[in-house]
Amino acid sequence: MAYVTFGSEFETGDFIADLLAHGKKLVLPRVERGSRVLTLHEVQDPRLQLEAGVWGIPQPRADLCPVVPASQLEFVLVPGVAFTARCERLGYGGGFYDRFIRGLASRPALVAAAYSVQVVPALPISESDRRVDLVITENAVYSRESSIVNGKP
Repeated sequence: MAYVTFGSEFETGDFIADLLAHGKKLVLPRVERGSRVLTLHEVQDPRLQLEAGVWGIPQPRADLCPVVPASQLEFVLVPGVAFTARCERLGYGGGFYDRFIRGLASRPALVAAAYSVQVVPALPISESDRRVDLVITENAVYSRESSIVNGKP
């Protein structure tokens, strides 16, 4: 599972193109604003199968992209505004990904790609916030298990 870049988030276009070029299944989230949940959909051609969703974020067209159960996920690329070296995450405030992660029956690898300027010493974290397993920047890889795996703090 990945996401389509929005605003100043880490650019996912090359990652998505590489997944599809290697025959991998691309799953993207669709925000269901009324129920405040993410539904998952398989996308084979982002140019033709995406539409502007909530806040203008590109998301799968429900009429063109089949639903994928979360139990099929092995990897989730998680977006965020900011992260810590302890893999804490600050989203946009809607709680969509935190609720999604809490609801997973089995936990796939949760990885965030970010720019190093997005890694900060501390974030306002609540009980409902969920950490990712890895935060990867252009300078370092931060692990939930230890502060840093590779790179400089």
